[in-house]
Amino acid sequence: MHRSGLIARLERHLALTEEERAAISRAEQREIRLKPGEILMAEGGTSHALFVVHYGWLHSAARLAAGGRQILRFHYAGDLIGTSSIAWSQASATLTAVSDCTVTELPKADLGQIFRQQPRLAGLLYAIAAAENVAMSDRLTSIGRKGAAERLTTLLLDILARLRVTAGGVIDSFDLPLTQSDIGDALGLTKVHVNRTIRALERDGVIERNGRRVRILDPELQMRRTGFFDRYGEIETAWLPPAP
Repeated sequence: MHRSGLIARLERHLALTEEERAAISRAEQREIRLKPGEILMAEGGTSHALFVVHYGWLHSAARLAAGGRQILRFHYAGDLIGTSSIAWSQASATLTAVSDCTVTELPKADLGQIFRQQPRLAGLLYAIAAAENVAMSDRLTSIGRKGAAERLTTLLLDILARLRVTAGGVIDSFDLPLTQSDIGDALGLTKVHVNRTIRALERDGVIERNGRRVRILDPELQMRRTGFFDRYGEIETAWLPPAP
């Protein structure tokens, strides 16, 4: 069994007690391995559990009436996924592996047990979910109000910010396992438009590519240009109840 990626992520924001770490470890149950394209949970299917990502990338997507899809969010190591379906017995989105993945199942009932017995964990998970909801609003604004280059740059900045949390420090490049169709379905662009935009960002010195490796050449400059704000790096924890 892998060391819990969720524990590692939470401890970026708060020093957990042994009891809190043990509660998460007990809740995480069977391990699931996925290949690229395999579905972990289907929209409209039973939603009985959440999942902790230990390795790899996944995305959550919603079906469109015309037969396409809208990718809502990408997920990485340390993420607790399936939270968008927690309020219902049926899944609100489809969770699909982007790369080789390893996740563990966290039944809703066990999460409820954590909430009852570990109020600091409940508060921290709530705060992280709230931050991610604001980040989702930011991305919707980007898609609705920005051009293709700004949309793609904002997405890459968002990925970089998320990966910096799970990597435990500053990184300036990452492997991007997404297809141009994935990017297009996340940004509301055609595959052809995504291809042109990537080339334009390279030509203009915004990004540098080496195979699947992507580097944002000046993240701080691009944050100012796009108005991107990192919603993940800092989570306020002073309001949480004290450790038992």
